[in-house]
This record gives sequence, C-alpha cells and structure tokens, in this order.
Amino acid sequence: MIYLDYNATTPIDKRVTKAMEPYIYDIYGNPSSSHELGKKAAKAVKKARSQVAKLLGANSEEIIFTSGGSESNNTVIKGVAETYQDQGNHIITSQIEHPAVINACKYLEKKGFQITYLPVDKYGMVDVEDVRKAITDKTILITIMHANNEVGTIQPLKEISEIAHKNEVLVHTDAAQSVGKIPTKVNELGVDFLSVAGHKLYAPKGIGALYIREGIEIEPLIHGGGQEFGKRAGTENVIFAVGLGEACEVVNNNKLRKLTDYFYDSLVNEFKDSIILNGHPEKRLPNTLNVSFKGMDGLEVLNQLDDIAASTGSACHSGKKEPSRILKAMDIDNQIAMGAVRFSLGRYTTKEDIDKVMEQLTNCIKFD
Repeated sequence: MIYLDYNATTPIDKRVTKAMEPYIYDIYGNPSSSHELGKKAAKAVKKARSQVAKLLGANSEEIIFTSGGSESNNTVIKGVAETYQDQGNHIITSQIEHPAVINACKYLEKKGFQITYLPVDKYGMVDVEDVRKAITDKTILITIMHANNEVGTIQPLKEISEIAHKNEVLVHTDAAQSVGKIPTKVNELGVDFLSVAGHKLYAPKGIGALYIREGIEIEPLIHGGGQEFGKRAGTENVIFAVGLGEACEVVNNNKLRKLTDYFYDSLVNEFKDSIILNGHPEKRLPNTLNVSFKGMDGLEVLNQLDDIAASTGSACHSGKKEPSRILKAMDIDNQIAMGAVRFSLGRYTTKEDIDKVMEQLTNCIKFD
C-alpha cells in the first residue's frame, strides 16, 4: 500500500522501536521505586523529557507526559478554566479546532463559561484582528491550533500570543500536527501551553506531552500521586515516553515540501483548473495537500484507487454525506468541498510513490 495519510497517524520509526525495546523486556521497574530497576526507569523518563524539551526549546521541568494530544488539550482547557474562574469565564478558540478542543469548550459552556469560536478566512486562517476584538476583561485563555490537520494552514500564533499577553491572557496551542514538521519553539511562538501527540511524529499511539510554561499552575486533570511534578498523576508510561523522546530526537522532514510541491504540480499539469487547492498556498504544512477534484466526490475518487491510503474531505452523519466542518468554516462551496481529498506525505513517501498515484489518478479520473 502507498500510505498518504500521515496526518491521521504515522508508523513507528524503527529507531523508536529499538529505543523502546530494553524497557519492554529488561528495565521494567516503576520509576518511583528506589531500587536499581526503578532508578534506571526514572533515568530513562528524565532523558525522554529532555529530548522533548529540546525539540520545543523548553526546559525539561516544563514538559509533562500524557496519554496523547486529547488529554493534553483537555488538561489545559479545563485546568485553566477551573484555576482562573475567579478572574474570568471567557475562552477564545476557532471554528476549525480539533474535537478535543471544541468539545472541551462545549463542556465548559454547560458549566457557564463563555466561548468565542472565531471564524477563519478562505484559507483556513484566523484573523489576528478578530482575536484582538474578541478579548474582554473576562478572557482567561486563547486556544488556537498551530496548524490545521485537514488543510495544513499555519496560524499566526506569534502575533496572537503578543496580543494575548498584552491583555494578560494565557495562550495554548494544539501542535499535534506541526511538531516534527515545522519549527515549534515555544518561545518563538510565545505560547504558555503546547500539546504534542506522539503518534503524529513516528512514536506510538497512547503517548503525548504537554508544555506548561514555568511559573504557571493549573488544576490537574488527573489526581493521584505526585508524578510529573504533581501535574499529572499515574505511574509513568516508561516504554512510550522513551519512544516519544527518541522520535523527537530523530525528527527530519527536510524533503517533504519539495515532494508535496512536486505532487501538486503534477496534479495541476494533468488536471489543469479541475484541481482546486484547499488551504493556504504558502503558509501550510510542508507535507499536507488538500485538493478538490471539481465535480467529483472525494470518496469516489479514493474508491477508484488501488492500495492507496488517503482521507476525504467529507463526513458521514446518519447516512448523509456532508462536507467536513473545516471546509464549511472556510466557506468553500459544498460541491467543491465534497470533492476534497487530503493527501498527507511522510518520512517514507518517495517520488516513485507519487508517480504511481498520479498514474492511477490519470487512468481513473476523466473530466468532461
């Protein structure tokens, strides 16, 4: 199979698997134990934490391990809400966030919080001025994703953070799609919280990380022991933490922009103006190509391809197909949105893979 669905998940890198193996079979101690096996496990977690911190340009003490991006997002949103509710009950987010952000915000709405869901432009980008106008004296958090999972558009986080901090508002970003693909240095972005999902960067599913800027205290999502500096209880997942640390160590996506551009140019050369790019033409993840096949159904396009994994731009609800809410928020025409297919390239994608996909697309798609 030719795999072009790396934004959905990635295979585990063999170097990551190799790093994890000793902690599966031999070094199985509890990191909280005082004996040798426990000390070795604790040392491994410490190393992994420093590897994640290095990739993000953070201090090790600012990184906590979680079960994934969804837990990291929920920890921040619910934790800030509970900790700062005496200062305000207003949170700002966007209409195109991951469900782990949207649904956490909807949960808080039931608890009396006010949520502003900012619109996006035709490229899927939040307007910085909309952020500025939305801030009130009750705003306690702005949570805007770094890059969108469907169209790859990268948000102006640095500018958003500057506005937020001038108004003494905390900033969180869901960086599940961007970590490992583009620079995600927390100080350059200016964020107070940043979520990482391991399975998006060649680590296992079920492991993530959360950056919490030094000096910020929020109520934990999970209460219990004092693990993770008291910010996330539960015996550490040593095996997967080691995997995530190694994945952060071996990040390298230098070839992706060139290969994605080659794919897009090939599509345009073959199908001309019957291909429409969804997302920002430049400020977009280097591996993400969301295109609409004019007058066609994205699912039908994929069904005609043999052994090629990609995603469509539509969702099925109660037997009725609808365009994705992301494309709807971008105000893309329904018919165009229904023809969307997301191809997301990754570490193991080759030019030969792209040529084979193009050959199949050319053979099976005929425009009038």
